[in-house]
Amino acid sequence: MAQLWSNHNTIFTGKPSPLVTFISIILLCILGFYTLHYVHSPSSPLSSSQNALRFHHTFLSTASNDTVAAYLRHLTMHPHVAGTQPSIETANYVLNHFKGLGFDSHSVPYEALLSYPTHSSLSLHFSNGTRADLPLSERSGTRKIGLDGVVRPYHAYSPSGSVSRAKAVFVNFGRDEDYRALGRTGVNVSGCVVLARRGNLPRFAVIEKAAAHGAAAVLLYTEGGGGDRFRKGFERGTVMSGVGDPLSPGWAGVNGGESLRVDDVDISRRFPKIPSMPLSSEAAETILGSLGGAPVPAQWKSVPSKVRRVGPGPTMVDFNYQGEKKVATIHDVFAVIKGLEEPDRYVLLGNHRDAWTYGAVDPNSGTAALLDIARRFARMRDLGWTPRRTIVLCSWDAEEFGMIGSTEWVEQNLGNLGSNAVAYLNVDCAVQGPGFHAGATPQLDNLLLEVLKKVKDPDFDGSTLYQNWADRDNQNVITRLGRVDSDFAAFVHHAGIPSIDLYYGRDFPVYHTAFDSYEWMTNYGDPLFQRHVAVAGVWGLLALRLADDSILPFNYRSYAEQLKGHTEVLSKFLDSNIGYLSPLTTSIQEFAAEAKEIDIKVQILREQESSTSELVTLQKRALNDRLMLAERAFLNTDGLDGKKWFKHLIYGPSDPETELDFFPGIADANFRSTGMNLRQRQSLIQHEIWRVARAIQRATSALRGELS
Repeated sequence: MAQLWSNHNTIFTGKPSPLVTFISIILLCILGFYTLHYVHSPSSPLSSSQNALRFHHTFLSTASNDTVAAYLRHLTMHPHVAGTQPSIETANYVLNHFKGLGFDSHSVPYEALLSYPTHSSLSLHFSNGTRADLPLSERSGTRKIGLDGVVRPYHAYSPSGSVSRAKAVFVNFGRDEDYRALGRTGVNVSGCVVLARRGNLPRFAVIEKAAAHGAAAVLLYTEGGGGDRFRKGFERGTVMSGVGDPLSPGWAGVNGGESLRVDDVDISRRFPKIPSMPLSSEAAETILGSLGGAPVPAQWKSVPSKVRRVGPGPTMVDFNYQGEKKVATIHDVFAVIKGLEEPDRYVLLGNHRDAWTYGAVDPNSGTAALLDIARRFARMRDLGWTPRRTIVLCSWDAEEFGMIGSTEWVEQNLGNLGSNAVAYLNVDCAVQGPGFHAGATPQLDNLLLEVLKKVKDPDFDGSTLYQNWADRDNQNVITRLGRVDSDFAAFVHHAGIPSIDLYYGRDFPVYHTAFDSYEWMTNYGDPLFQRHVAVAGVWGLLALRLADDSILPFNYRSYAEQLKGHTEVLSKFLDSNIGYLSPLTTSIQEFAAEAKEIDIKVQILREQESSTSELVTLQKRALNDRLMLAERAFLNTDGLDGKKWFKHLIYGPSDPETELDFFPGIADANFRSTGMNLRQRQSLIQHEIWRVARAIQRATSALRGELS
């Protein structure tokens, strides 16, 4: 049926010939017979905008911060690392909640290679002959939190390894520019244990660059904040490159399916070559204060003033980490609210459920919000609401290991998602602290701003989120989704599905530590749980608009403006003799013109909102398909160079040290071509410019709904 609808994209957009008119009448008769479940029903609970608004009001008015708090309390009673028994119990809690509300609910298991620690130790030998064993677990007074089920601090997928009496050396953030600065002062890190502080580089990149410079091992710490107690926290995390189960790259890791060997060359290159461990800020300060050698490079402006020397030595390090990689079963959990008029169109809300420790912020603040949205949707259903399109509530597993649960599900359902997914709405850490933030693919910008006008600001009485966020002299902007740090990655970068990511607060001092607990949330993050309510309000209203609006609330004119803005930045970024941008600017002009045309068509059909005509219903369906599928056109089957799984040419991961967060292929080509001769640079960069231009041309054709 999806192909039949697609074939009719051109029937109603031009002046039909008599033959076309005759064929159209015949096809309408056939479609009317075979697609009764798509026909607009005047008696539908949401057949009018007034009823839709009534249910939107119901959704907002049934919010309960006490209920959200109760959900979070239950979710954070025990640590629940993916692949463990407590994680299974948490999955069952979410599944039973969905079932208890009467939703069609199920779980989907996947087999994935995960990683766990078995032993670790770290000792320092000082120049005065003394020795110190550094603690490798969080402490509160004399009580070790690690004794009550919290996994010991580690980096998932780090290789096992030990180093004896190696000099310690500080490498700042571990960037290429940091190693160049060290080189200018005569510092050589070969054979050393390097100490790096967390910045914008992914963990894998920090360790990979250290290995490239000959380091023996890496200690990675996050600078302390939030009080002395939290300086004892260790930031756990993955150091695997890429996303998804490493043994099933590009396909789902289902039981009995194909699985590669761990020693396969394409698999092993996703793991670091040298071992690493996280370190607390408190422990890092012990090492930093004991270093001699070269002075801190002048370029490192943000290094604390008490850090004066970088080493190497004289402090020596005994480093030992032992871990194991093993295949474990993970569980994604779903609740499906079937749509009445377009049940084959899906609006997806997703949050991951697994946590490194208790996960009060990351991720179960989002899980609690998702459970409350489900409760409110059930209340609306009991009052007569049924969505126009199908809503799917998704609870992902093993996100912390590299977005594994969501990636495996997207890979397994790629065909259906490509044809039928309207949008994906992601919330990872719903509340980290004050300040609302959002990222989106640009056609959803206007919808997001409209919804923010409907939700109360929890931190300012008598105002909406819009008034205190979007309407503040452009100090807050909607970011784009090129980064790879949450479950929207598979939906945007691999499947080309319009997406939004929501969260409160930007950084928090207990990230991935044993202090990420219900206690921290109630004392610091959101004591009254009003920010949780606000995020759930925005999240749920976005879903209702996308599920219930007869015409999808997409605006590609904002996408065109964003592409123009990206190109202006790119023109300043590239040397004029390296790449010419005319293919890009021409394709964007054509895209902008078509975006304007389709906006006119949307307005015309919205004026016929109350019509029950079969013709108008099919016109809306065809128009919605064009709006929905245009984002897919930005995908390229070959993917990004060296990262073929990532298909999106507008937003996706580029080299961590590039300055562009869009056009990843162009950004990577410019970065990689440094050192090439002019002709080679021109050829490499120009090819990527043409690839992006062709992708934008495909999107223009998708919006137009006609073959060339």
